Amino acid sequence: MAQAESVRPIIARLLDWEDAHAGFDKVVGGLAPKLQGQVPAGLPYSPWQLLEHIRLTQEDILEFCLNPSYQERQWPDDYWPKSPSPPSLDAWGRSVAGFRRDREALKRLALNQEIDLLEKVPAGEDQTYLRELLLAADHTAYHLGELVVVRRALGAWPPS
Repeated sequence: MAQAESVRPIIARLLDWEDAHAGFDKVVGGLAPKLQGQVPAGLPYSPWQLLEHIRLTQEDILEFCLNPSYQERQWPDDYWPKSPSPPSLDAWGRSVAGFRRDREALKRLALNQEIDLLEKVPAGEDQTYLRELLLAADHTAYHLGELVVVRRALGAWPPS
């Protein structure tokens, strides 16, 4: 049991570490609003679409873990914004803030000793809390890498 408890801080840290790649704040920071909705030639997504997809997916994973009455969302419609551009001037900032809020909630879940990380999530079938936390970290890291590539293609990486 002591070994299992010692991994909790590592799992919580995994949700936002920058040990092997640029972290969330650096990747989403300092991007000019005029570029947030631009889809670079040869690439399928704008920065906005990637940011909002990361946020929506993390929000869904958190909801899945916390809500025993969780209702599965529709793929891909409920996970990707339809428009490449943010719907308003403050949408980017709201999405960033929402991601941070939900990431902190996932970190609290990882550190909560009342939750057995190897137990199945009540709303799921075979998914454990540990699997969902690792999924959230892995998914975010993958799409942050894509966002760096999109920013490079837009001439906006590294952030100024």
